[in-house]
Amino acid sequence: MADLNVLGGELQLCGMDPLTGFYRDGCCATGPQDVGSHTICAVVTTEFLEHQRSIGNDLVTPMPQYGFPGLVPGDRWCVTAHNWLRAHLDGKAAFVVLEATNERVLDIVPLEILREHAVDVPESPGDLTS
Repeated sequence: MADLNVLGGELQLCGMDPLTGFYRDGCCATGPQDVGSHTICAVVTTEFLEHQRSIGNDLVTPMPQYGFPGLVPGDRWCVTAHNWLRAHLDGKAAFVVLEATNERVLDIVPLEILREHAVDVPESPGDLTS
């Protein structure tokens, strides 16, 4: 059975460039091996990336040995529910693509909070810097 998104529909693709997802399939699919719950499809901003680095989650530095190119503002990335929630609580949350965010995140983050940060992603989101 396919994963569902937080709106109850079929989970949509989050991002292919860079290739995201716990399973590196472009989707925020999850399973028992995904202990971090990489379930939120975020459109990262400079503020979010700086916050993540400050809490020990460097999403900017490339790590080729893991197939991780490093992120830049505007990238879509499946982030962990706990780290995204921490950023929200600190006033630094990234935008969220609800249709590409896995319903399993609702075990950790309420839908109302996700809706506060929901965004329709433009074709070229690279100018999202704050």
